[in-house]
Amino acid sequence: MKVIGLTGGIASGKSTVAGILASLGARVIDADKIAREVVEPGKPAWEEIKSVFGEEYLRPDGTVDRRALGSLVFQDPEAREKLNAITHPRIKEEIARRLEACRREDPAGVVVVEAALLLEAGMERTVDEVWVVTAPEEVRLKRLMERDNLSREEARRRIKAQWPEEERLRFASRVIDTGKDLAATVQEVRALWQQLWERNKGEG
Repeated sequence: MKVIGLTGGIASGKSTVAGILASLGARVIDADKIAREVVEPGKPAWEEIKSVFGEEYLRPDGTVDRRALGSLVFQDPEAREKLNAITHPRIKEEIARRLEACRREDPAGVVVVEAALLLEAGMERTVDEVWVVTAPEEVRLKRLMERDNLSREEARRRIKAQWPEEERLRFASRVIDTGKDLAATVQEVRALWQQLWERNKGEG
C-alpha cells in the first residue's frame, strides 16, 4: 500500500486535490474531519478543551465553537500549542488506526492522508511521499475571505500563523499549484497519479 501525505497551507486547495485523487481511486483520510470527531461532546479532548479554555468556547448545544477557538489560537501561539497538545495525539492515533484498516482491506491500494498540519505534527514519517498543495498568497487570501467570511487582516493572520511556504516545500516529494483554474489542477493531479502508478509498477 502506498501512503501519500497531502498537505498545504490554509486555503491552498487541499480538499480540491483530495477530491480529484478520490475520483481517481485513492482512499482519502481527512484529518480535519477526524479533528472535528475527536472534540465531539463527551469525548476526552472535548473535556480537556472545556477545562483548559473554558465554557465560553462551547456553543449552546455543547459542541466546540470552532470559529471562536480558531480566532483565539490563530492570534495566541501559546493557546495554539495547548490546543494542539490536546488534539494532535488523538488525531494521529485515529489516522494510524484507519491506515491499518486500509492496509488490511486493500494492500495494493493508494491512501491519501489529507492534513493541513501533517508536517507540523511530525506525521511525514508515517507516509511514503509528501505532496504539497500551494497557491499564490493573494489567491489564498481571496479564497479564505470568501470561504470563512473573514476580513483581509484576519485572513492574513491565519496564513501567517502557519508554517512559511518555503519550510513546507522542503519536505515535498511533489508540488501541486492550484493557483490556476480547476481544469489545470485536474490535469496536474492526473499526471502525478499516473506517475505514481508507474513508480509503483517499477518498484514491484
